[in-house]
Amino acid sequence: MKLKKAALLVAACSLSAFVRAQPPTALQSYTQSIAGSTLTYDMVAIPGGEFMMGSPEAEKGRKPDEGPQHKVKIEPFWMGKMEVTWDLFDLFSFHNMEKEMAAKNPGFDLAKTDAVTRPSPPYVDMSFGMGRAGYPAINMTQYSAIKFCAWLYAKTGIFYRLPTEAEWEYACRAGTKTPYSFGADPKLLDQFAWFNGNSGGSYKKVGTKKPNPWGLHDMHGNVMEWTLDQYIPDYYAQKAKGTVTEPYAKVTQLYPNSVRGGSWDDEPLVLRSAARTPSDPSWKVLDPQTPKSEWWLTSASFVGFRVVRPAKQPSEEEIKAYYNPPLIEDY
Repeated sequence: MKLKKAALLVAACSLSAFVRAQPPTALQSYTQSIAGSTLTYDMVAIPGGEFMMGSPEAEKGRKPDEGPQHKVKIEPFWMGKMEVTWDLFDLFSFHNMEKEMAAKNPGFDLAKTDAVTRPSPPYVDMSFGMGRAGYPAINMTQYSAIKFCAWLYAKTGIFYRLPTEAEWEYACRAGTKTPYSFGADPKLLDQFAWFNGNSGGSYKKVGTKKPNPWGLHDMHGNVMEWTLDQYIPDYYAQKAKGTVTEPYAKVTQLYPNSVRGGSWDDEPLVLRSAARTPSDPSWKVLDPQTPKSEWWLTSASFVGFRVVRPAKQPSEEEIKAYYNPPLIEDY
């Protein structure tokens, strides 16, 4: 049995090395092992290309912030097949849990993650009884999601981050131009998403609905997902005019930031591929911690995240900038 486990570990490490060595035109989906644990995270290869971001004026439920449609070029990247679950997020949140698992599954130097900023253990069950093992992690701030990525980098040596709004929509559409990645008929939503019409008032285990054409689950519904972007209502108009040329709207103020995908608590129109949702200070009003955990937690039980990995790993300086954005002390 020990030899079998060792062989599997070697194979996993070899796969990671193989994937890192591939040129951007030859990305392959892979499973990321988490050193010092038995956990893994599946990453789907997303091909590069161009798409029209936003929604056409005639799309039902369209809001002004979804237009005008504009062409965006996306470089190849990998995206999490599923939303990040509590199983993985808890290793980040609870240092003692990470230590205990590492003791049972040696092979990782905990000193690599000791320096990573992480939250204090919450006083209450942050799933609020809706389910934990196999369910999406929720109630974290964008800052907390970013720091999870920093922890994952320390664990794996591979740069992971939140997706930009453009990357998220591109991956959600998966080559489609319809309101949803499965077409335009919201009656089909039940096959692909958890929303207010079928969720029974709570989120569900990840990956229990059909995936989109590129193999990504729960891009529509279950929980909304954090992106890297500041939410700017007229950002698309600025892009169309050439006023801004950056690949994403960098955070310059505390609120609002962009979340995507809709949730178990939303109506079908919010789950459209182009639908944008701004974060709101009200998500912090009922903070589940006492005293308030300004940096880490919210009471937004409808918000989670998934991570991406760009084909080209940034420099150490660029990585530090991603993991330590400005104004973070105000979160």
